[in-house]
Amino acid sequence: MEETKNIALVAHDNCKKDLTEWVNWNWNLLLNHKLICTGTTGKLVEKALMKKLGKENVLQYKVIKLKSGPFGGDQQLGAMIVDGQVDILIFFWDPMQPHPHDVDVKALLRISVLYNIPTACNRSTADFLISSQLMSENYEAVKRDFSYYLNRKV
Repeated sequence: MEETKNIALVAHDNCKKDLTEWVNWNWNLLLNHKLICTGTTGKLVEKALMKKLGKENVLQYKVIKLKSGPFGGDQQLGAMIVDGQVDILIFFWDPMQPHPHDVDVKALLRISVLYNIPTACNRSTADFLISSQLMSENYEAVKRDFSYYLNRKV
């Protein structure tokens, strides 16, 4: 990971307010990194940053917006993790609400663990991640050797 991280921001509907507040609280730290968001979350993140920076500066900064989660955004994000385009996942998911795309959510979380991506699923963990000294340094994540799985005879 380079000093500038690619940070994915995702939030379920009941958690979008929490994520927006978190972005408002940490906007100055987030500007040092590239932001990738799913659908509506991306619009809310842009709106929060516009209040802090003004429209022109946010448009220059450019928040990458994928599709909404239920329309494939979680899968797009998972593919980006597999391709090495995401360094950190901040995903405020709602543990109290069933979602029509639960299988996609589970797959995204599985991929983030499989590829050893730091993942925050709540505000406290996101606070610890964003305030880590590693956020502003190069970092080489340990990559697991999966050759056993790839080379096994079925």
